[in-house]
Amino acid sequence: MQLGLAFWGSKTLLSAVELGVFTELAEGPVEGAELTRRLGLHQRGARDFLDALVALGMLRREGSAYANTEQTGLFLVKGRPTYVGGMLEMANHRLYPYWGSLTEALRTGLPQNELKEGGELFANLYADPKGLEEFLSAMSGISLGAALALAEKVPWDRWRSVVDVGTAQGAVPVQLARAHGHLEVGGFDLPPVEPVFRRYIEAQGMAGRVAFHAGDFFTDPLPSADVLVMGHILHDWDLEQKRMLIGNAYEALPENGALVVYEAMIDDDRSHNAFGLLMSLNMLVETPGGFDYTGAQCGEWLREAGFREIQVEPLVGPDWMVMALK
Repeated sequence: MQLGLAFWGSKTLLSAVELGVFTELAEGPVEGAELTRRLGLHQRGARDFLDALVALGMLRREGSAYANTEQTGLFLVKGRPTYVGGMLEMANHRLYPYWGSLTEALRTGLPQNELKEGGELFANLYADPKGLEEFLSAMSGISLGAALALAEKVPWDRWRSVVDVGTAQGAVPVQLARAHGHLEVGGFDLPPVEPVFRRYIEAQGMAGRVAFHAGDFFTDPLPSADVLVMGHILHDWDLEQKRMLIGNAYEALPENGALVVYEAMIDDDRSHNAFGLLMSLNMLVETPGGFDYTGAQCGEWLREAGFREIQVEPLVGPDWMVMALK
């Protein structure tokens, strides 16, 4: 029953992010009646909504006033550098309705988004400035923890330069540049991403420290760097495209350069990392051929491309990292 009705709690959180509940509480506790007024809520459901967030561990209640928890204050206040709500905003506006057609996706093997009406996922996203900004912010939200872990776990003192492939706003390059002053850091993505990237970099105080490289990783050579990073990229594509991207990375790297792949990888036994398996179902809903994979599978593809000294290790949360040398 808890799992079957889990969407109740999920949608309550997603609506709270959409309404800006946590941002309204950024400066401290607010009386329930005042918070209801600020959020524009109807009296009938407001108290149950706010108290449900308390019961779900998303808010604290002090008398009749509501306040953020330590975690929601850190991660769900819009405008803070630690904000990860972009992923939840996209989950609310985009993934929640499309996942309503999961049964159809399982029966047909076909995506349930724009492609259902003959559109194209990334072309549609990148053509809509608001949708693009939300998507790129979502990528920052889901990558921030991994970015912090990458900055610690990869032996960056061995290399001088790194480019994050499919960088979105640039969350990974920012954290690498911040942690390792000797690194020449860049991000690679499609040209429409550049203005969003530059705004994010400036907001992070890293203007002039992180470079943007424009291009399409299927048609353009990847930038030259000692290390290339592909995070939450390979799972968007079918097996042939995955192998092509890995091969493109191999061609772009110098001898002894490294490719770092991170993803919510499925455990080799395919029975423990539920998030990785559910993410793979999300690729079914969202893409024509994308799927998530195990660390062993990724290592095999890297070996086929010519990489050596392949290491597979946990990164943070459901994310795992595979690192290999040319």
